[in-house]
Amino acid sequence: MATIQTAKAVMRKKCRHTLSLIPDEDKIRQSEIISRKLMNLPEFEASKRISIYLSTTDEVRTESIMKKILASNKTCFIPHYSGTSMKMVALKSLEDYENLPLTNWNIKQPSDDDIRTDALETGGLDLIVMPGLAFSLAGARLGRGKGYYDAYLKKCYEYAAITRKHSNDGILEI
Repeated sequence: MATIQTAKAVMRKKCRHTLSLIPDEDKIRQSEIISRKLMNLPEFEASKRISIYLSTTDEVRTESIMKKILASNKTCFIPHYSGTSMKMVALKSLEDYENLPLTNWNIKQPSDDDIRTDALETGGLDLIVMPGLAFSLAGARLGRGKGYYDAYLKKCYEYAAITRKHSNDGILEI
């Protein structure tokens, strides 16, 4: 296991260096292409409850995706980090987003005393747009190393397994 962690750390360092060499204009242009492709997917169109990360300068920019979610009367959820855990909480509007405070990581998020709707407590998510430092051609994701999204996805799978077992009328489905 230590060998895998070491390999991931080396890969993260190489990826961060490679990303630092890409000019900001190229990052913005590529972000626009990725965002358009995502927003044109049938899965995006069909989704009503979407979680999206709030991007940093080294990530695919997500502001246009967030605006589309809000303009389409879909429910937009954003990360709220607390200690070693993360949950997805509702974002009410563009004005709500603009008024969010910045964290120590220079990422906007609701303050800890800002009580918001939690996605997994109110119906789950149809689509999760998550950041990654690198992706394989097969879709495997290398994150930044804190494990927030890995742990959150585990919670989502557990939530999905529980909700699949019970129909709306409380009868166990087999």
